[in-house]
Amino acid sequence: MKKNILIVDAYNMIGNWPKLNKLKKDDRLEDARDLLLQVLSDYHKQSGAQIIVVFDAMYVPGLSKSYRQYTLQVIWTDEGQTADSYIESLAGELMTPLTTVTVATSDQAEQWTIFSQGALRKPAWELAQDIKRARTEVKRTARQYQDQHSLRGNPWDEDQLEDLKRLRDHLSK
Repeated sequence: MKKNILIVDAYNMIGNWPKLNKLKKDDRLEDARDLLLQVLSDYHKQSGAQIIVVFDAMYVPGLSKSYRQYTLQVIWTDEGQTADSYIESLAGELMTPLTTVTVATSDQAEQWTIFSQGALRKPAWELAQDIKRARTEVKRTARQYQDQHSLRGNPWDEDQLEDLKRLRDHLSK
């Protein structure tokens, strides 16, 4: 079975997802980053893919590190390196016959570079739709599970139900 890896161009998602973009425009970029990581962490639990989130130093200069947060690998590029160039390099490294690499970005140039390396591309709107579908599926499954377990079991077996039906019919005559 192939291993699935999703590499996310973080600031591209923030700029393309309305709720996150609004936070950014309201000068709450840190909140937008945190919300993105929370959403992707939930999606990881539902998709099972390894998720790598890449931020570039555009908004946080001097910060270059890699760490795990929630269930995600979070990478901050060097100050002189763009997320695009880092992602392109990383996707090339991770591509193997046993690994499917998908890059989530709406940057057309990056999409073509990634695609030419053999990775899959997913625009920001499509990732948002996948996340929405996964949430809906989880809610539906949870509701179905809850409904199944909230029903009280019938204490009567088939023979007893048949006897009760006959008694009811007899008494109604």
